[in-house]
Amino acid sequence: MKKVLFFLAFLIVQSILAQDHSFGKVSKEELEEKFNPADSSASATYLYKYRKTHFEYLNDEGFQLLTEVHERIKIYNKEGLDYATKKINLYKNSSAKEKVGMLKASTYNLVDGKIEAEKLKKDGEFETELNKYYNQKSFTMPKAKEGSVIEYKYRIISPFVFNVDEFVFQHDIPIKKLNAIMEAPEYFSFRVNMKGFLNITPKVSSKNGKIQIKNRVRQSSQGYSLSGGNSVTKFSTSNIDYKIDTYHYDFNNVPTLKEEPYVNNIDNYRSGVKYELSYIKYPNSGPKFYSTTWEDVIKTIYDSSNFGSELNKTNYYKEDLNTFLLDVTDNDKKIELILDFVKSKVKWNDYNGKYTTSGGVRKAYKEQTGNVAEINLMLTSMLRYAGFNANPVLVSTRTNGIPLFPTREGYNYVICAITEPNNVTLLDASSQFSTPNVLPFRTLNWEGRIIKKEGTSKVVDLYPKTKSMQKIFVHNTLEENGDLNGKIRILYKDHDALKFRNEYLKADQEDYLVGLEEKNGGLEISNFNVKNEQELSKPVMVSYDFYRDGAFEKIGERIYISPLFFLTTSTNPFTLEKREYPVDFGYPSGKDIISTVKIPVGFQIESLPEPMVLLMPDGLGQIRYNIQGQGDDSIQLKVVSEINQAIITPMYYDTLKDYYKKMIEKLNEKVVLSKI
Repeated sequence: MKKVLFFLAFLIVQSILAQDHSFGKVSKEELEEKFNPADSSASATYLYKYRKTHFEYLNDEGFQLLTEVHERIKIYNKEGLDYATKKINLYKNSSAKEKVGMLKASTYNLVDGKIEAEKLKKDGEFETELNKYYNQKSFTMPKAKEGSVIEYKYRIISPFVFNVDEFVFQHDIPIKKLNAIMEAPEYFSFRVNMKGFLNITPKVSSKNGKIQIKNRVRQSSQGYSLSGGNSVTKFSTSNIDYKIDTYHYDFNNVPTLKEEPYVNNIDNYRSGVKYELSYIKYPNSGPKFYSTTWEDVIKTIYDSSNFGSELNKTNYYKEDLNTFLLDVTDNDKKIELILDFVKSKVKWNDYNGKYTTSGGVRKAYKEQTGNVAEINLMLTSMLRYAGFNANPVLVSTRTNGIPLFPTREGYNYVICAITEPNNVTLLDASSQFSTPNVLPFRTLNWEGRIIKKEGTSKVVDLYPKTKSMQKIFVHNTLEENGDLNGKIRILYKDHDALKFRNEYLKADQEDYLVGLEEKNGGLEISNFNVKNEQELSKPVMVSYDFYRDGAFEKIGERIYISPLFFLTTSTNPFTLEKREYPVDFGYPSGKDIISTVKIPVGFQIESLPEPMVLLMPDGLGQIRYNIQGQGDDSIQLKVVSEINQAIITPMYYDTLKDYYKKMIEKLNEKVVLSKI
């Protein structure tokens, strides 16, 4: 068997080596391929992926950054057609912008055994403005369909030599052949940051480069410099030789990075290399530094007029704050009142950001709407005014990823922290239903940085330590004809309560109930009632009646039931053979269920599942399952389950996967009832 596998791998490698990757040299074999031999589930495959980033010197302008891209993609099915549209984000500022040039692209199809190519035309190209920092160039490949091969190449010209885009070596589809090259003049010093799970080792070499400088001098016709009179312009050239450092990455058969549930941002684990410019040093001149430390980043942000100085503005709210804090002496009550006041006074406009916009906190307070920074810097300022040691906390949201190295762009959000000798309380007034230390899910992303008044910082864990809870009490009544009637009461606490409030209170109630019925397999719900939905200091309490027909399986004189009915699940969320990135639940949680089942008249309990206690190592989690008869006509099941850590590292993945497998099997075991 090993010889067969080795032979297949050898054939794949030989096929890659034999393939012509020149633009337009698409083969009949590529068009005839029905699936990727190494990953038959792939919707498409990069047959070839090439990128070269290098620098070019222009007279009167200096160096500019050039990135050349060439990609060839095989589309296998309808899902793969998503790759027939390419989007390129282009950075800009007030004085310069990146541009795309030398674009050419074609779609190849096999028609009657012959290869037909369809070139991209201008009507397939689009340019849009995303925001004040980015434009977007996009194009859609003509006549792309299942079985097509698409190919394009282009060049990005950038004046921003400090901004080298990350080299991405792994995607949602496999790559058969990848070549990536980074070339930098000796004057440019880069810090190289690698991430992901591929073995990334470049081939390093150097070569010679040359800068040709043209000089222009105005001289008199007699050959000396003139300040007036007759003159002529003469040109001369001079050459400067320098060294170019080259880094070459070469991969064959790069696997897909497969995403499973419970991952904060899959891009955090995607293999790639980021070149961060540390400094530029030309001959006979001092270095110009670009790379920063966290201390530099924090100081730059704090010193911004749209951040630190906003914390010192108090006149716009002092009168209001003094009024409702009058005679309040309890500190916890003060915090609660200030948080609720900001939430009611200024509504979030759905914009993230660590800086305030034009007008800042004063304008947001007056107009009663603002971005995250305006709301939470305002909250911080009010808490300081009330005597608390409050400071802003820089956060990177889950969609923004984890800031792996010092950069101002790494953080896109700000919350507030109250620091006491043995405790830190985190607050976010942009979320209508958040409470102290119960932050919106978008912010639960590893660590934040508390920025102190002097501009220094301290790391703080954003994941909560307290378990969120659901307590479920359900009474089921079974009829012999298969009907199920019952009543259920659910208590939600902390983050589970926040999640419920966000889903329920922001939705149309009728739509919410329809979705709840569909989620629970066609349940019919009546008498739906919610308590404490606006009293954030209390758990949410939900109750309703339910009905469902065909709720169990009947064979002959026996009835087979799963005693949790619609509350159980049959699908394990963890399916990968190996997972190399953490499982991120967001917060620790627990669920207690007590389910009572009244059995049909004329039936008795024949058999019950065995009790079970299943523990994960190192206190990561547990489930306790116990079922017993209650007299002659009912059954009671108690299930207690816990996940005690927000993050579970990959070393425990097999354990977690097996834990869920056994838990699901147990929860779906049948109670057998027989005719008396």
